Amino acid sequence: MYVLEDFLPGQIIPLATYSVTEQEIIEFAGCYDPQVFHLQPQHPRTVALGGLLASGWQVSAIFMRLSVDAYLAKTAMLTSPGVDELRWLAPVRADDVLSGEVVIKTVRPSRSRPDRGVLIADGRLWNQQQVDVFTVRTTAFVSAGG
Repeated sequence: MYVLEDFLPGQIIPLATYSVTEQEIIEFAGCYDPQVFHLQPQHPRTVALGGLLASGWQVSAIFMRLSVDAYLAKTAMLTSPGVDELRWLAPVRADDVLSGEVVIKTVRPSRSRPDRGVLIADGRLWNQQQVDVFTVRTTAFVSAGG
């Protein structure tokens, strides 16, 4: 299990790839973001936007899944107070293949709780054409090793 001291500023954690399907876009949107450009490929608004779009919230969830698989599940995470600077930079569409990384920015002990610390990281996803589609800054509380 990774603890706070196992992370270093500048450390890059690669994420796996993820293939987005039309069915997944529509199912996610039907449950969580039921706007026509996420649900109806032939709707005039969807067509005007260049085709079906994945919800930004779905892209965020994909990033979270890839992060859990890459390192969060193996880390003594306690909780997170939230994220900052969440950006959806370009559309994600059916058949896109997303890749990504997390870059550790800050690792510091807690000032008030010596059993934990703060881990700040920048996350990024890009598509198969190397176009950035998503960025986020995350903050997490992680158990200290001592």
